[in-house]
Parts: sequence; structure tokens; C-alpha cells
Amino acid sequence: MNAISTEFETECRVLLDRYFAVCPDSIKQKQTHKVLRVLRSSEKPLQGKVNGWAGGIIYFVVNDGCDFPCGVPGMLNADFEKLMGALMGTIRTRAARVRELVLF
Repeated sequence: MNAISTEFETECRVLLDRYFAVCPDSIKQKQTHKVLRVLRSSEKPLQGKVNGWAGGIIYFVVNDGCDFPCGVPGMLNADFEKLMGALMGTIRTRAARVRELVLF
């Protein structure tokens, strides 16, 4: 069973690519798409809007290995919220959920 629909995945890819058009990093971009593939294969459904999940995937990937993540490097939280169409609280919550699904 797929945890996410094809439409959800397509919309998420668009948002991920939008972020990397503003903040280019081909390695991180590949990692975000890999995380999306892992989430697709998860049996647990993703509840909520795609914007928060896309932001959460980016937040998780760009802060991987940070002891104290405090946002998205090189971008103000307000600008990231605007780009993703989601609040930072939601993005951080989704990033924590992504971490659980990907690492455990």
C-alpha cells in the first residue's frame, strides 16, 4: 500500500523543486527526492496538506546532522513559510514525523 497518492507526490515534487530553484543544491535536492520515495513506500498514511510535508522534508534534509536546527540555512523563516505555503510550526512538526518515518 502506498502511503501517499500520485497527486500528493507530484505536488510535493513541485514544491521541492521550487525551493531548490531559489536555493540551488543538487545534492540536497536528490536527498529530498529520495526521502519522498521512502515516504511513498511507507505503510503509514501522511495526514495533512502537502505544503507542510514538502517543507518538512526540506527542513529534515537541510538540518540532517545538526544538533540544534533553527531553520533553513540562508533563508528567513518568514520567507520559507511564504515559499512553502505553510507555517514553521507545521513544517517543524512534519520534519519530526519525516525523521521518525525515515530513520526508524
